[in-house]
Amino acid sequence: MISAFDLFKIGVGPSSSHTVGPMAAAKAFRDRVMLTNGVARVTAEIFGSLAWTGKGHATDVAICLGLMGHEPASVDPDLVDGYMAALREAKSLDGTLSAVAFNPEADVVFDFVELLPLHTNGMRFRAYGTDGGVLDEHVCYSIGGGFVVTERDAGSADSTVYPTPFDSGAELLKLCGETGWTIAEAQLENELARRSLTDIEAGLDAVAAAMFDCIERGMRHDGMLPGGLKVRRRAKRMRESLDARAHINSRPPHEIVDWVSLYALAVNEENAGGGRVVTAPTNGAAGIVPAVLRYCRDFCPGWSVERGREFLLTATAIGGLIKRRASISGAEVGCQGEVGSASAMAAAGLCAALGGTAEQIESAAEIAMEHHLGMTCDPIGGLVQIPCIERNAFGANKAIVAASLSLRGDGVHRVTLDEVIETMRQTGADMQAKYKETSQGGLAVNVAAC
Repeated sequence: MISAFDLFKIGVGPSSSHTVGPMAAAKAFRDRVMLTNGVARVTAEIFGSLAWTGKGHATDVAICLGLMGHEPASVDPDLVDGYMAALREAKSLDGTLSAVAFNPEADVVFDFVELLPLHTNGMRFRAYGTDGGVLDEHVCYSIGGGFVVTERDAGSADSTVYPTPFDSGAELLKLCGETGWTIAEAQLENELARRSLTDIEAGLDAVAAAMFDCIERGMRHDGMLPGGLKVRRRAKRMRESLDARAHINSRPPHEIVDWVSLYALAVNEENAGGGRVVTAPTNGAAGIVPAVLRYCRDFCPGWSVERGREFLLTATAIGGLIKRRASISGAEVGCQGEVGSASAMAAAGLCAALGGTAEQIESAAEIAMEHHLGMTCDPIGGLVQIPCIERNAFGANKAIVAASLSLRGDGVHRVTLDEVIETMRQTGADMQAKYKETSQGGLAVNVAAC
């Protein structure tokens, strides 16, 4: 089972797989090095998609921050430039590892040829002694959504005993039918195997608050996004334009769509700028769940804190199924695994918050995922900007349409969630590598990066 606090991690942009995961991996290696005697130097090698789009995704910066002891959930994005300047000058790590040499320009190696066996997002950390010999070597993989695994992790099972496990949409519907639980209640029963109810509710409220805060920050900031594409932030100007029309009585109904798009754009502009976001389930798709949650809060009647928790728990159940049965990694299955998964999660969450049955919720998730099948991951310049930011706006609005369509029906539909998840997995396996977060195909090669 996958917890809400596995899927919804508070971290920094621009990528959960290329920034959050590598930073966490580097921090873990630093902790290992602190227990190893005689270390004189450390290096980091990155492979596959991490290498191809690592510069645009700030993977090298993330690794440096992790080796300096910073973590995604707590590092201050406003201080990163200062941390990196100090590291480049010292060419050694700080604190208890101040004698360990590390030159970020030479010791973070981008390997564009070799692929490690478990996943395209491979990393290899090494610690060397004074004689140049290798004292420690650690290989791990950033598999999407900030999750990091080793070969040993991949072959091991979760030892937690869950009271009501489910491994498919069909099993989830059967469980709800037999117990009378909602999908959120079924997910909550399993969350309780690892945390108290008080901690779960506080954690969910903190996730929702972080999502809403990110939207607000994104609507305040202006200027150009980093990276050289000269992409200007739009959310602030869009908010001002919508606010200027607030007094007009005859506003067009589709203006609500503009607000939803605004919320998603605000989050993903913050992500592209290296700001604090919540992986939902990834950074590249971080705007969809918050945008739909904010839509539910601001435009749907009957909002409450409890409804927000139901939304997030339901989204977790669906996201967990997608991750276990397919993937949420753009480097593994393309953008269908990121934006498609997020849209399915948001559709399910909204449907639940609006009173949908388990069958209607499963239908909403299926509709949203089905209409993202085949979406490639082809970021221009390796940056999480074009087409990623606008894709979140579309994914959020698709989620609302999917929830609405399902609520107008009785939950009976021809294609099941399990079938569409399996289709997504197969499509990702068939997709050429150049369309899976390498910036070697699609828009990335047909649009000039500068």
